[in-house]
Amino acid sequence: MLFTRRFIILFALGFLPMLIFWQTFSVHPLLKWGVLGYDFALLLTALIDYRLMEKAHQIEAKRHLPRRFMIGEENDVRIYLTFRTSRPIAPILKDEYPPSLDLRGERLLKPDILKKSRLEQIFAARYRLYASSRGDYAFGDLVIRWRSRLGLALKQIRIEASETVKVYPNIRQARRYELYARRNRQMQMGARRTRLRGQGRDFESLREYVRGDEIRHISWTATARRGRLITRQYQIEKNQSIVVMIDAGRLMTSRIEDLTKLDHAINAALAIGYVATSGGDNVGLLVFNRQVVSYLPPKRGHAQLLAMTEALYNIRPQMIEPSYARAFHFLSRNCKKRSLVVILTDLIDRDTSSELLAFTSTLLPRHLPLIVTIGDNDLRALVSQPPQDVADVYRQSVAEELLQQREEALGRITELGGLALDVPAGQLSFQLVNKYLEVKERGLL
Repeated sequence: MLFTRRFIILFALGFLPMLIFWQTFSVHPLLKWGVLGYDFALLLTALIDYRLMEKAHQIEAKRHLPRRFMIGEENDVRIYLTFRTSRPIAPILKDEYPPSLDLRGERLLKPDILKKSRLEQIFAARYRLYASSRGDYAFGDLVIRWRSRLGLALKQIRIEASETVKVYPNIRQARRYELYARRNRQMQMGARRTRLRGQGRDFESLREYVRGDEIRHISWTATARRGRLITRQYQIEKNQSIVVMIDAGRLMTSRIEDLTKLDHAINAALAIGYVATSGGDNVGLLVFNRQVVSYLPPKRGHAQLLAMTEALYNIRPQMIEPSYARAFHFLSRNCKKRSLVVILTDLIDRDTSSELLAFTSTLLPRHLPLIVTIGDNDLRALVSQPPQDVADVYRQSVAEELLQQREEALGRITELGGLALDVPAGQLSFQLVNKYLEVKERGLL
């Protein structure tokens, strides 16, 4: 039982005569007993008022969570209360949300009434939680507080509502990047897209030669039969394979804005997975640090994208060096079909890059490797700023050396016949999807 402000004020008013006439209490003892009687009666009234309040079985509360919590977004949480009573109620609600999620709104909620009848009242409350990291998060109970009929007492009950929610990578961002990248590729292709259905290697149909068509696409047998130049039309191949390898080691623990480099890599992996499954390709996943943490063989379809999301939601970077040797040997043993192998990692020095390049070269020529490194904006900003003192000159020289080592490593993989990308975290998903579409259009697989 809790007392309200109204009760405290009325209770204090009972002692007011004692404060005013405190010198005459020895002469008028009845005044003293009158004050005590008033406060006792007020306390008894408050107790009866509390006993007449609604019982726990007359109250129901349900929490409605989104089907999937998304990292990097505000996620709605809705709570519905039902009071089986005829008198007006103004409840206050507190939800025991996971402390690791950021509350966007008030801690104490005042629900709005949705429905009111003679027998019950239904309320609804809403607040938002911002998720800055993936994983499992536990909600606690719901605590509800409301006033008595006379407003002298407060009743508080706890309704058990414990449950666990999963915070997933942001698939909505993957869909947005897929749309942006496709539009960008269409703008880059321009007029060529009006003449060619694709630049893959799957034959689609024959048509008359148009100036600008490649000579190698002319069908000389069809030309001889029809007496005019006929060219072959090709379409981009389907049922090709893409395997996304994600480094979950030490270098992926650093944060860029609100997300770790691993989070950016996972968002990019889902973006390319979404595009690949939409286009009919097979997509697989391999996550590694010192060991292979998770592996999904290449498959196509929406179910594979859901499996990737489920496999990635609770992956966390570890403060250990990744073993490229174990990861690439595992991939070679378990993936025999030629695939575009996307390696999402980071490079910091020559030793790390040399180990990565040594094992990446073992994928050639069976697979087409694409090394994608997450560029460090701080390093590039440091290099571009004019130095202020000797310490700045030293820091800039180190930053320039690191950037040069990264460029040399990426240039080396290109020389070996692979592909390389070094992009800022904010452009990672967009640039990766763009590169994948370019590989498809050029028929490199």
